[in-house]
Amino acid sequence: MFELETIVAWLQTVPWYWILAISLFVTFLENVFPPAPCDSIIIFTGTLVGIDVIGFVPLLIFSTIGSTLGFILMFWLGRQFGDRVIRSNRITFINADSIKRPERWLKKWGVYLIAINRFLSGTRGVLSFLAGISKMRAFPTFLAAGISALAWNIILISLGLALGENWQLANEYIKEYGQIIFPIAIVLIIGY
Repeated sequence: MFELETIVAWLQTVPWYWILAISLFVTFLENVFPPAPCDSIIIFTGTLVGIDVIGFVPLLIFSTIGSTLGFILMFWLGRQFGDRVIRSNRITFINADSIKRPERWLKKWGVYLIAINRFLSGTRGVLSFLAGISKMRAFPTFLAAGISALAWNIILISLGLALGENWQLANEYIKEYGQIIFPIAIVLIIGY
């Protein structure tokens, strides 16, 4: 796997339209393969906005489209194949017992949970898959996912823009945020 610094160095050499395509691709990929370094790459591309390599709005649009399309794909996979995945017991952490609680959360909070899903590090792909399994209504779910992605990408691009060459500081803060917010969210949800 590529190191983040290698990807960043390469991004500095490509034309603006490739940066848009890459931002769409990595934000899509993160929903399908959550360990993808999407947030760090989007933060870095925010630094490219500051030096007029790329525009803020086009970068925001493409990264949001990628995030939303990735969510939609995982939602569709959950809707089409989720029941079979659960019955097969091939994926040990996705079985009938393990999805009962998240399904209750989705039924109770629905689109509100989807609307904050981008802010819950580590849950993006799983939550969209479970939303599909839960047979949530597609349009409001996709709209909430798009709004969540839009808000998150505004933050990431703005961080990159504000930090400039010190974008790696934001990368460290995002990692710490994920390590702190995810356990807190789980404890709050379980406690509730």
